[in-house]
Amino acid sequence: MRHKIASKQHNSKKCFICGLKNSSGLKASFFETEGNELIARFMPTEDHQSYPGRLHGGIASAILDETIGRAISIGNAEQIWGITVELSVQFKKPIPLNNEIKVIGRITNQNSRFFEGTGEIVLENGEIAVVAKGRYMKAPLSKIADFDPEENDWRVVENENDPKFIEL
Repeated sequence: MRHKIASKQHNSKKCFICGLKNSSGLKASFFETEGNELIARFMPTEDHQSYPGRLHGGIASAILDETIGRAISIGNAEQIWGITVELSVQFKKPIPLNNEIKVIGRITNQNSRFFEGTGEIVLENGEIAVVAKGRYMKAPLSKIADFDPEENDWRVVENENDPKFIEL
């Protein structure tokens, strides 16, 4: 399925998932689609393995958690963030290293305090490797952490390879 990209989300400096200056991190990029879904892209390396040549299941869970949790920010100028309350993950196929991985997340239900979402990790051949569903509490960043956007390089980092469409 072809997803048209509406905008790109922020990256930071040291976050394990989106930190561009974290030498061990995933350096994932997040793209909002016109269909109100969020797609993450990243390239797992040997630093992210469990069994040789395979992505660690905990890292697969972490990228799904981040993608579903960030989906609440789509079109949200209030900077509401999600605090994970519950995450359920099902592993269906191993995830190879050194191949671009795509993760898709969406909000399935929400009220004033909580939201729920689902997500999948999609392999290069289009197969679903991992599925997850989660429940999150809504909170402004000021209630979660002492976060200075400038100190943490919190910004949208445009790249000449940023897609206009993503195929899943």
